[in-house]
Amino acid sequence: MVAKFKIAVIPGDGIGPAVTKSATEVLRLLAEILDFDLRFVTAQAGDQAERELGKPLPESSYEKIISSHACLKGPVGETARYVVIPLRQRLDLYANLRPSRSLPRISKAGKSVDLVIVRENTEDLYRGLEDRAEDYAFTIRVITRRASERIAKVACDLARSRRKKLTIVHKGNVMRSCELFRDAVRMVAKSYSSLEIDEMYVDNAAYQLVRDPSIFDVIVTTNMFGDILSDEVAGVAGSLGTAPSANIGDRYGLFEPVHGSAPTLLEGMANPIATILSGGMMLQWLSEKYAEPKLEEASRLLQGATQKLLEEERALTPDIGGASSTSQVTDELINNVKLLAET
Repeated sequence: MVAKFKIAVIPGDGIGPAVTKSATEVLRLLAEILDFDLRFVTAQAGDQAERELGKPLPESSYEKIISSHACLKGPVGETARYVVIPLRQRLDLYANLRPSRSLPRISKAGKSVDLVIVRENTEDLYRGLEDRAEDYAFTIRVITRRASERIAKVACDLARSRRKKLTIVHKGNVMRSCELFRDAVRMVAKSYSSLEIDEMYVDNAAYQLVRDPSIFDVIVTTNMFGDILSDEVAGVAGSLGTAPSANIGDRYGLFEPVHGSAPTLLEGMANPIATILSGGMMLQWLSEKYAEPKLEEASRLLQGATQKLLEEERALTPDIGGASSTSQVTDELINNVKLLAET
């Protein structure tokens, strides 16, 4: 029996529609080659959705998302706080996984990058408890033991499957909320005897990621710190245009590039690789959740095709030193998928 999956696609704003179009083209090809079925449904959300439908996240779009097996999301513009944060909280997507790896030809690091930032995704300063008056504004930082413990378990499990090193990043010397996060993660990590555990203040972590990113394997941290550090390490590894991410919970997964909507970028020159690799993370997650090995094979094939594209430098967008368009990169990646599938 052919495995069938319904995927909600949020095209987003700016470069979002272009990069999600590229990703769905590649994913359709993988499904055709490996004989599984992906059905894509569009769920409008973001600036354009607000203009056309009156809300940045219409309830009709939310219903499409929750009735699908997973969601592939493009970047959203000025209305991101009304799309991304509600989706993460309503779907309880508490774990944000942001892998970074040195890319052929384009890495800025003197030493290799191969790490994952595991970011708590539902609270901290992004919890939405804030107000603004004419002369002041405030945002309340919320850190709970429950959220800290469950993100710690995700990070520890991931570290155990990799190089067995976990770095807890916090600012516990300044903020009591970080003390709670640190202590909760420490407590969980104690039960993972095979792991090497260390800690680092966030400012030092930012410095060390530039100085020598090879010292890190898995970083676990709070919401805003993880947001900032993952952008930094993406730049060290190569480009935000190649940085994928996964937002996962116990029941649902949403996959998106780390980068934003880049509304001023020259039309047709956006790098689709981050969104395409986010689609690869989606395939891997679906494979594990539904025990479908063909999807894991598709994810590996996609990784190999992307590696080949970057090594050969036949089609690169301007952010990574080339002059190719979004469609040219997509076409080259499709050719690579076909070639690798035949070998």
